[in-house]
Amino acid sequence: MDRTLELAKELIARPSQTPRDEGCQKIMIARLEPLGFQVERLSFGDVENFWAVRGSAKPLVVFAGHTDVVPSGPRDAWKSDPYQPVVRDGQLYGRGAADMKSSLAAFITAIEDFLAERPEHKGSIGLLITSDEEGPAVNGTIRVMEWLGKHGVKIDYCIVGEPSCVNTLGDTIKIGRRGSLTGRLTVHGKQGHVAYPQLANNPIHKLAPALTELVTTEWDQGNADFPPTSFQVSNIHGGTGAENVIPGRLEVVFNFRFSTAVTDTDLRRRVEEILQRHGIDHQLQWILSGRPFLTRGKALIEAVRRAVKEELGIDADPSTSGGTSDGRFIAPTGTEVVELGPLNRTIHQIDECIAVADLGRLSQLYRRILKNMLT
Repeated sequence: MDRTLELAKELIARPSQTPRDEGCQKIMIARLEPLGFQVERLSFGDVENFWAVRGSAKPLVVFAGHTDVVPSGPRDAWKSDPYQPVVRDGQLYGRGAADMKSSLAAFITAIEDFLAERPEHKGSIGLLITSDEEGPAVNGTIRVMEWLGKHGVKIDYCIVGEPSCVNTLGDTIKIGRRGSLTGRLTVHGKQGHVAYPQLANNPIHKLAPALTELVTTEWDQGNADFPPTSFQVSNIHGGTGAENVIPGRLEVVFNFRFSTAVTDTDLRRRVEEILQRHGIDHQLQWILSGRPFLTRGKALIEAVRRAVKEELGIDADPSTSGGTSDGRFIAPTGTEVVELGPLNRTIHQIDECIAVADLGRLSQLYRRILKNMLT
């Protein structure tokens, strides 16, 4: 536990706000190379990534994660500096403590412990680490996967260290994720004086009925693996700032988190139909961040659930809830992907933290998964 805690603190102390890495990967590589890992540093644009592998036999079991973190928010709102990790009341505080520098530390110590026990294990161990998960995610894992494909590398099983758990460590594993589709809608009207609405065209008023329909539409009913698709408005902006001016345009940002019961093409078409039916003069830009994926193979899921049961004595609940992860770039190659990491209750929040006791237990979970898969 102490080794994992100290490494986690060392990583948290690096202010690696996306897409910066700030030396986190160098720290990890320095621990991996003495273990016999061959490391490829892969920089694309302003993003640092690395691929490390030990061995060449099958199966190839990979740990995937990211060193970048979201902004800390106002530092004076934290009880302690977000980049000066501290232990207080049994919790390790700092930006990235849960998402996901503790997982990175646990990857390393788990591998060290496993290799100390079984230096001649079957198969191979790999790590895919990026600094572009919390940002646009265009020069990170997706580019590394392209590089691996060009070099004929096929990942068999992948454990993503995203914070997956809800109430206690090990209670939830992610076996898939919903897709994410964002719409940036611009509604055109005509600016004018509020006292003369007949001479203007208020885009806010015009959109309101259509927006109500978008919010209340049932896009699908989900299925056995996924909850129903959700539609959420995340931002609305209109007006000049003056209280007596009808705005000439309205900007709306919305997002679908969608299941396999519908396609992104279906969603785009239905939104356009609603806007056209209401006579909305508009422009609409779509951003597809990822399609839904689901791990249907049983080998990795069973190995992870067995590890949780053996180490913690609980039954892990397979889930597809939550946001997107870089697993969406790995699963389409046929890789079995499971996400297992700390509790997610404080991620992206002020005073992000992880229970100190969970650091050692997380490392032991990862070690047990390697044992289950490679012995």
